[in-house]
Parts: sequence; C-alpha cells; structure tokens
Amino acid sequence: MAAQAPTEELSKLSVSDAAAKPTKPGPDTATATNGNLNRDDDDSDDDAENAAVDAAATGAAKKKKKRKPKKKKKAPTAQSDPPRVLISQLFPNDSYPKGEEVEYVNENSYRTTSDEKRHLENITFNSEFLTDYRHAAEAHRQTRKWAREFIQPGKGLTEVADGIEDSVRALVGHSGLEEGDGLKAGMGFPTGLSINHCAAHYNPNAGNKMVIQQEDVLKVDIGVHVNGRIVDSAFTLAWNPRYDPLLDAVKAATNAGIKEAGIDARLGEIGGVIQEVMESYEVELDGTSYPVKSIRNLNGHTINHYSIHGSKSVPIVKSNDQTKMEEGDVFAIETFGSTGNGYVREEGEVSHYAKRGDAQKVDLRISSAKTLLNVINKNFGTLPFCRRYLDRLGQEKYLLGLNNLIANGIVESYPPLVDKKGSYTAQYEHTILIRPTVKEVISRGDDY
Repeated sequence: MAAQAPTEELSKLSVSDAAAKPTKPGPDTATATNGNLNRDDDDSDDDAENAAVDAAATGAAKKKKKRKPKKKKKAPTAQSDPPRVLISQLFPNDSYPKGEEVEYVNENSYRTTSDEKRHLENITFNSEFLTDYRHAAEAHRQTRKWAREFIQPGKGLTEVADGIEDSVRALVGHSGLEEGDGLKAGMGFPTGLSINHCAAHYNPNAGNKMVIQQEDVLKVDIGVHVNGRIVDSAFTLAWNPRYDPLLDAVKAATNAGIKEAGIDARLGEIGGVIQEVMESYEVELDGTSYPVKSIRNLNGHTINHYSIHGSKSVPIVKSNDQTKMEEGDVFAIETFGSTGNGYVREEGEVSHYAKRGDAQKVDLRISSAKTLLNVINKNFGTLPFCRRYLDRLGQEKYLLGLNNLIANGIVESYPPLVDKKGSYTAQYEHTILIRPTVKEVISRGDDY
C-alpha cells in the first residue's frame, strides 16, 4: 500500500440351547443309540427348536462380520481454483516457505556466520514472528498466482476485489465476519486496483461498475496479515505489449532498491539508485516516446505491527535523507513509474480509511460515529479498511459517522492518487525483513 510523502458392540446373541426336560421312557419317546438321537415323526417341536438355534447362530456370525473402516480423507496437497485450501493444511506444522534470503556484503558480510548475530536474530526475529510473516507471504503468493490468471479485460473491478479478498481470507482461515476475527488474520489493507493514470489507493465502493479494458494498465496491490504481521506486495498487469517497457522499468527499479537495502543503508541513497534505474527507460506510445519518471511524492515505508505505514520512508528519487536501515526493520520497497508528470495528487471518491494509531480520545457527540468507532476498534483496529468491508459487516448509513471520525482526527482517509489524465503508471513492491544475519525478501515468488 503506497505511502504518501485464520459394533454396536455386537450384542452377543446368547443362543441358549434348549434345555429339554427329561421324560419317562415310553412308546413315543426317542431313544439314544450310540450317542445319536433318533427321532420319529412326532419330534417336530425339537426340529423347530434346533432350526431356530441354527438360524440364530448364522445370524450372529453375519453380525460379527467386521465392517471395513472408512478411508481417511487425504490431506490436500495442491491449491484449488479459486484458492480455498488453507495454507496451514498445505504446509503442516508451520513449515511455511522462507522468502528469498540474501546475504549481506562488504562490511556486513560477517553477519551471515556470526554467532552473536545469530543469537540476536533468535531474540529479535523469534519463531512466531517469522512463522506469521511466512504464513502471510505464502497466502499472498498463492492468491496473486490465481489473480494473475483471473484478471482479464471484461472483468469488473468489484468482482476482482471480491475474488482476491475472499481468497486471502479463505487461505488464512479467517472470514472476518465474526467480531475480532479479522484481527487474527486476513486482509492487511483493502486491495488496490488502480487503473492507468491512477497510481494508488483505488478500491471499488458498492455499486461500482468499472470494467477492465484491453488497453488498461492495472496496479494490483495486496496486503495479507497474520497476527498483525503485514505482507505488502504489488504488481502491474497490462494486456498490450506496448506497455512492457513501463512495467520493466518499475520492476527493475524495485529490484534495484531491494538490492541496495540492508543494515546501515541510507534511505536517500537507495532513492537515488531507484531513480537512476527507473529513468533509464522510455515508452513509445502512438509514435511518441515518453521517458519513464519516478513518481517523486510516493515512497516505500517501514511496516509496524498492525500498522501498514511506519515512521521511515524510502524515497524513489535521490534525496539527502541520511536515515539508515536498522536490524529488525521491516520495509515495503515499492516504486512507481509514470509516463506523465511523475507527481500525484488526491482525486476521486475515497474508499481507503484507517484509524490513526496516535488518535486522541474525543468526546463524540454523533451516536453513529460512536457506534462506527466501536465497530472499527473491534474488527480492524489500526488496519486499513474500506467501505465494502463495513458493508459486509452489515453496517448501514455510516457515512455521517465516518466523516465525523475523520473530522475529529480519529480516522484518516486515503483518496485515490492520480497523475495527469492520459498518462500511464505502474507499480511493483516487495516486503523485506532486515534480519541480523540476512535480509529476507519475504514476498518474493516465481512471478516477480
């Protein structure tokens, strides 16, 4: 997300042999010879009795026949389409894949083998921290793999947003519909679906009828969190190859920024490297060449627990910022390129909101604002949300209360960010962990 500057026990059939009462010998009495019972025609009662015994014994034998045990369902080994198989089932015992681990170089190369740094890493990046991040990252990778195939010209933005967000929630096992469930795992922020000159922060509100066109350049910015550990990663889609140089420029710039990132790296210098790579590309559209420009008032940023924007910003143009990256930091390295002015402004209907982490306690006089704040606290906390998220929780007629919370400095709104109309913008982004021994590009995948 751009920073602006979950047997019947066989009832044993007791077959009791009929106890025949002894009878006095007489003309009609059967006599035993050599242990064999000789019956005459009048012994029909005994025959019936023995037949019953035989039948009962046969029935018991049938009942004692063991039933075949039901076959246990095998654990799923592949993802479904759309993604609905829990990541935790595909990777049991928290064995989630690592991101791309990159060793430090030059004066920091010792860190890879340092026992001291390994010990520090066990303290700073405990197993729960890494498990949650890797869980979220794998959910991100599998969601975007599906999304890249699903998103095509002719699809509506609402259908795309719902598809992505339903997939994320299914993969982490938390629908977010029960109170507090969305705080356990789910969306780290509303999915950004920004088209052409709109660079960031566009998500369809209810009733949106926008449809993706063949000539569109679409930025897809997805946030996934597990226990407040947010993975923020974005990519761009275009269906006309004439836009490929723009996408290539931004992807290369993002990777250059990731390469420069590390302990003690100065943020202003990283921005200079990003700008140099970005602006070495140009795009030819309808016979005119356009230089690709870094959007100078958009930045990468640190990510905090349950907070998408931390206190440090990573510029994408050269600056004098001497702030250093430090052990334990989590950064979103994101870059934006444009064929326009290379500068964005706020414009259009707002969809993104977030409760401010530093919000002061205010005596709210509008009841709908109080009610809505309670919903926000219990379901999102400081995680960003959008109007559709409030709609799916059953909230109605909340705009007055929402605007009141904004006016009182409790909630912040994030309008769409646009360059000049007619221009095209692209975005690529990864989340990296600045670990004491290596940097881990946690969201890296086979796609980008």
